[in-house]
Formats: sequence, structure tokens, C-alpha cells
Amino acid sequence: MKYISSRDKNHIVSFEEAVKRGLAPNKGLYMPQEFIKMDDDFYANLFDMSLQEIGYQVGKKYVGDEIPDADFKALCNEVLNFDIPLVMVKDNIYSLELFHGPTCAFKDVGARFMARCLGYFSQKNKEKTVILVATSGDTGSAVARGFLNVPGVDVIILYPSGKVSEIQEKQLTTNGGNITALEVNGVFDDCQRLVKTAFANFDTKNRFHLTSANSINIARLIPQSFYYYYAVAQAKDYDTAICVPSGNFGNLTGGILAWKSGLTIKQFVAATNINDTVPNYLESGIYTPKPSKQTISNAMDVGDPSNFERLELIFDRDSKKMHQTIEGYSFTDDQTRKKMQQVKDLYGYTLDPHGAVGYLGIEKYLAANPGTKGIFLETAHPAKFLDVVKDVTGITPDLPPTLQDCMKKTKKSIKIDNKYEDLAQILTQKYL
Repeated sequence: MKYISSRDKNHIVSFEEAVKRGLAPNKGLYMPQEFIKMDDDFYANLFDMSLQEIGYQVGKKYVGDEIPDADFKALCNEVLNFDIPLVMVKDNIYSLELFHGPTCAFKDVGARFMARCLGYFSQKNKEKTVILVATSGDTGSAVARGFLNVPGVDVIILYPSGKVSEIQEKQLTTNGGNITALEVNGVFDDCQRLVKTAFANFDTKNRFHLTSANSINIARLIPQSFYYYYAVAQAKDYDTAICVPSGNFGNLTGGILAWKSGLTIKQFVAATNINDTVPNYLESGIYTPKPSKQTISNAMDVGDPSNFERLELIFDRDSKKMHQTIEGYSFTDDQTRKKMQQVKDLYGYTLDPHGAVGYLGIEKYLAANPGTKGIFLETAHPAKFLDVVKDVTGITPDLPPTLQDCMKKTKKSIKIDNKYEDLAQILTQKYL
């Protein structure tokens, strides 16, 4: 499998090069040169397959022979060593719980996969890799945990000061070792802009590779397709709608890759908070990015999602074609709080704010499409948003052991302004 830039189909690289670069030289995002197709036997056996087997069979199509078969199978078994259960909340609405990994968020899947791939390539080539990652919440902690103490790899995390939860900040800033946290005076879009600017402008003088672990990176995106197959396998139903709480739209794009490979899904629903750039595009056909607005579902506070560029490529830059496959809805914080309370009271299920947006989205879709089975992605453990969950429901979720451990540690971050010069200075001091 070869990979192309979203901005130039003639720019063609290997999987290894796409992973190591993160962003193409022309600032495009890497995409498969052609969409994979899973064969009939795969779908005939899907309902009986484990998550690890799905990951291996699907992932091998993207990786090819760049990682030997035995090594890649071991990689998938290690990365996907926790469950992603499908849990019934009510009648025809199910939660795909993506928070059972080490940092209690869906991004554990992509971050761990990328870490193992990049670690394999770094060790094979005996070279230094520095990862820059912007986070609005959970990406940074998943990346930090996935890459912690991986030989030959350093991670620099940029996060918006005062705009992540206390637990998220602890997960970002208490790792030490090869992980550095930069606390940016700004919003997530500023962090993302700094990362993109560094990729385009920072001269590494050939002393190290500079790459990203956001859903910008193709090795983060590919494994996010795995759990869509697994969701359908558990539902044992190909006539299912799936709602994705969406911010930077990498998670949804992973689902679209699965769909392009032949996975039958009745409808995708993109549910956002008031950062509604993509739902507005699906209605109007006009893409109008806006500054992000802060909400209680902070990991989705993105006004100009990077992965929209990939979605445009997949759907031939045709908004009507995209809208046939993806329905878009947006919801306010008040609606989110109300739904968290209602679902807890009626069904005894505790939603985090992002999962609540997903629940709202699938509920709205099913109201217009009765008789359909609906799945929403519950992307983070409710304990990661203790203050919001407690304030809304009156219940304090128990902290999983991994979260208990990080809350006991001392925060360590470097504060910078939202200027590229500040980031460039840190990179220069550390590596040149």
C-alpha cells in the first residue's frame, strides 16, 4: 500500500514514510492511494471475530509487508489488549464503550498503534523521532501513555491552558521521561496551528524526524477504523446507524474508511457541540471555519477540524454526496447536561459530556428513522469529567486505578504563548 497527499495525488510515499512525516511537505494529510477492500470471507466471519483478529486482518491491508507478519500480529495483540464492549442503554440504543484502555479514552487505540509502529521503525533504523501533538483533551494523554519510554522517541504535547479537565491535565503533565508538556496561552486551534507551522517551517538539520500523533497522522487514523467493524460484529446487524461525537473528525473518518472497505453501515451521524462547522457544511455546502468555543465537551472544541480535508477527498469535494452518508447535528451545553441527567435517571447509565452529545445525535436520527438500531460512541470514562458529571447527576464516578495513580502526581509543564517562535525556541534548545 502506498500513500498520497490530500493535496497532491502525485506525491506518493510508503507507509513508513507517511507515519514518520505525519504531514506531507505541502501540508496535505496522507491518505491511502486506494481504498482497501475486505473480501467476502472476512464479512462472512465478522460476527465471530475478536477485536485483535479484526485489527490484524484490516491493518495488514494498510501496512503491507513493511512490518513482518509475525511482528504485526504481535503488535495488534499488544495494542488491542482491552475490551471495547457494546452495551445496551435502552431498547435500540447501544453504547460502544471506548474507554477501557490505559488512559480511559478512545484515543488509546490509535495512539498505541502508532506508538508501536513508529517504535518499530525507529528501532529498525536506529534514529531519533520527535512527536509534536496538539490536544484538546484526550489525545495528549493517550499519546503520552502510548509512547512513554519507547526507545528513540520523544513526545512534546501542546495543550490549551485552563481548557482541559483537571484529570486530563494530570495525565498530560505527570509522565516525565521522554514526555514534555507545553501549556499554551490560547485555545486548541492555536495549539494545532503551532504544530502545523512547525512541520512546515522548522529545520531539523537532519538530526531527527519531526512527526505528529494527532489524527493528522495516518497511523492514528487507520486503527480508528477497527472498532467500527467490531461494533457491527457485536451488534450482529448490518442495518445499523452509528453516531460519532466529533471534534477534529478523525474518529468519524476512521469509520468512513471502514465503510469504504465494504462494511455495511446504514448511516453515520456526526454530532458536535456548538462548534458546528461541519454540520453547517452538510446543510449548506459551504465550509466556513470559525474560532473554537469552549464547552463542557472540551475535546470537541474544534472550529476548523483537520480531518475535514480527508473527508472532502473521500467524497470528491461533493457536499451532497457526503451528506448522503453523514448526517450532522449540533447540540448546546444545556442540551448535553439535560441528556446526561435524563439517561442516568431513566436507564442508570452514566454518560460523559462527549458521549452525551453522541447519544443526542443518535436519538435525533432514530426519531426520524424508527426501527433502526443505533450505536453511539462513548469516547471517555465519565470519571475524566468528574466536575461536570457530579454537577449534573449528583453522582461522583469512581476513578479507575490508572486515573487514581496520576492524580497523586505533581503537574510539570512549560508555559508558552501561542506564538510559533516560542515553540521553535524549545525545539532548538532541546534538539539542535
